[in-house]
Amino acid sequence: MEIKGKVVVVTGGASGIGAALARRFAQEGAAGVVVADLDEAQARAVAAQAGGLAVRTDVSIESEVQALIARATDHFGRVDVLCSNAGVATGGGLQASNGDWQRLWDVNLMAHVYGARAVVPQMLERGEGYLLQTASAAGLLSHPESAVYAVTKHAAVALAEWLSIQYGDKGIRVSCLCPQGVRTPMLMGKEGDRKSFLQENMVTPEQVADDVIEAMRDERFLVLPHPEVLDYLRGKTADVGRWLGGMRKLRARSERVRQGS
Repeated sequence: MEIKGKVVVVTGGASGIGAALARRFAQEGAAGVVVADLDEAQARAVAAQAGGLAVRTDVSIESEVQALIARATDHFGRVDVLCSNAGVATGGGLQASNGDWQRLWDVNLMAHVYGARAVVPQMLERGEGYLLQTASAAGLLSHPESAVYAVTKHAAVALAEWLSIQYGDKGIRVSCLCPQGVRTPMLMGKEGDRKSFLQENMVTPEQVADDVIEAMRDERFLVLPHPEVLDYLRGKTADVGRWLGGMRKLRARSERVRQGS
């Protein structure tokens, strides 16, 4: 799919990957760009850069996602592409609070469900559409520091796969974006002082946006801004036991990085 002439909705569009996507879609000649985010002021700023529309949206609430798609459709006449990009992260293993589990479940998975429910009917009616689901390399592999993040991102990848299986022969294309470290506030912290093993091979949000455009042109399912992730995935499927051993070593290294040693 070419973005030129298409109407695109980007959730989590006020910063990071979402903001870079919104700006890039505008550069590609999108007919309309809708920037959705909890941070309405920053969403307006990005929408102004993209010449589009800002809509304050809490993607963890289905009625707000429905209202977002309705607003975009009323304003631009349709939604051709839904970039379900909003996501949140937290650390923690078994002792992570039930509240953290629920919050990440609602944003990292259910928001994708709500978005698809809201937009797929009109796409089916037209016989075409595109769903870009932002997950994470953690959804293909794992995350040594956060069970909550790894599990919810695995669920996001599984949903994207199912959407492609269900609707791929009905004109709806699906891509699943699975980056590793990206230079965003989520990874870096507001002051850029957060320590993470993922900072070693970070890419910029703009580099991610470039990869998304290329993948959408090719209608490719997996979007991997870090190509090495595919090698890791092949290693995982070839010998899961060996891969788990490697992940344990990564967890130990991650702890040393966090502790500054």
